[in-house]
Amino acid sequence: MDKFYLTTAIDYVNGAPHIGHAYEKILTDILARHFSQRTDNMYFLTGTDEHGIKIQKTAAARGITPKELCDENSQKFKDAWKALDINYNRFIRTTDEDHKAIVQKIFKKLVENGDIYKHSYQGLYCSGCECFLNEKDLTEDGLCPDHLKKPEIVSEENYFFKLTKYKDAIIKHIKENPDFIVPSFRANEVLNQLEDIQDISVSRAKSNVQWGIDVLDDPEQSIYVWIDALSNYITALGYDTENPSEMFKKLWPADVQVIGKDILKFHSIYWPAILLALGLPLPKHIYAHGWITIDESKMSKSLGNVISPTSVLEAFKLDKPDAFRYYMATSAPCGKDGNYSDDDFKEKVNAHLANSMGNLLNRTLSMLVKYFDGEVKEEFFATADSEVVKGSYALSKEALGKIKVVENHFNHFEIAEAAQEIISIVDATNKYVTDNAPWTLAKEEKMVECGQVLTTVLNIMCIISALIYPYCPNIAADMAKQLSFDITKKLDDITVNEIKSGKLITKEEIHPVFLRVDSELADKSVKK
Repeated sequence: MDKFYLTTAIDYVNGAPHIGHAYEKILTDILARHFSQRTDNMYFLTGTDEHGIKIQKTAAARGITPKELCDENSQKFKDAWKALDINYNRFIRTTDEDHKAIVQKIFKKLVENGDIYKHSYQGLYCSGCECFLNEKDLTEDGLCPDHLKKPEIVSEENYFFKLTKYKDAIIKHIKENPDFIVPSFRANEVLNQLEDIQDISVSRAKSNVQWGIDVLDDPEQSIYVWIDALSNYITALGYDTENPSEMFKKLWPADVQVIGKDILKFHSIYWPAILLALGLPLPKHIYAHGWITIDESKMSKSLGNVISPTSVLEAFKLDKPDAFRYYMATSAPCGKDGNYSDDDFKEKVNAHLANSMGNLLNRTLSMLVKYFDGEVKEEFFATADSEVVKGSYALSKEALGKIKVVENHFNHFEIAEAAQEIISIVDATNKYVTDNAPWTLAKEEKMVECGQVLTTVLNIMCIISALIYPYCPNIAADMAKQLSFDITKKLDDITVNEIKSGKLITKEEIHPVFLRVDSELADKSVKK
């Protein structure tokens, strides 16, 4: 794999981030960390969308400038992603000067190519969606189905993009590339939308929307959201209509663009059409994830169930975000909706991270110290089954094979499914320990066999730490440190014999990598 470029949707800064925003960023960060284990050339882009009428109105209501509102709220997103260990390469803002300059050039090029034209228009405009709606899109009461508000009738002369010109090419691309839209069941939804597609407005009159990027040669018009916001995926890499940067040439097309299912239309129809008009290749994959409900209810300000990304960390006194990251990433199969609840959070992370994975490492290292003073002897490395030790070879082979299984899930953006495979090898290793009972072997003075069991487990824990790293980077690093394993190792280079002979650990160096949520020990740790 020579490179991997992935993006998230850029979040609108009309308000603060919530758990839905966090879900997307966590999924994308996990993808980025996994693919960084497979290539040295990985690039992860996220950011904020900062123009439009909603920003303009919210800022006016607060008595501040639109830029002041954007600065304030954009920082809230940055702070939230820092708390969740979202390790992006660039955080782009659509108010960045380099972005604005390139967007103006893109718009001008599309005008010169005949893909953008000026047109007087009257339509039903939803400020929540930032787009014009057809009457057939509305509810029986004439409301926007997403925002449940009546759209305004807007009449103005705007610039329009010839979306219809690229309709057939996009249909052809979707049909010939069944993995372009992930999950694949959403492709029919997009194909149905394409049947009635019309040209789209890509500017607004300055008399209505002042807060935007000026159209070159026509300062009475503001460049509208789609050319502005969607272009961030290429402007961030230094795309230029005349002389694209080496970085752009190296990284584009995107390997995957991660978005919510509610903006799939814009990313699988509008965005490909813009790219085709610019003569650029399309992204390899558009991954549309589902929504996160709270206690089985859709998030809503009126219901008072909007959760901030860091509130779970604060509520459970978690100084690291690993448990929350793991829970969110495993809350739903690929592309389906997921749910958050406090009880399920506690149950899942305690079962998987504390009881199964963390306890397996802790008790294995503790037995190594108890029986061998923390030393791994040369004679412990035999993985072939003996009459006493059963299943060592098969388990080691299964664990190593899980790397390719997990990689295959990630190739299809099946993040929750990959985590299930990792936990399955943890469970199989726990069963191996129970079946071979190293404590009994030690009692019977079968010390070589006891050491073989422990060493087999520790070698498998190296593999597990590498596989769980994208989900739980802090826990994985802690595991790797106690195992003297290089967590930066590429997945292809990992073997079943990562543990080296000699002194591995002392009693003082052993500690739990994850304490049970709400446990007495966890509470004491926080208080201390």
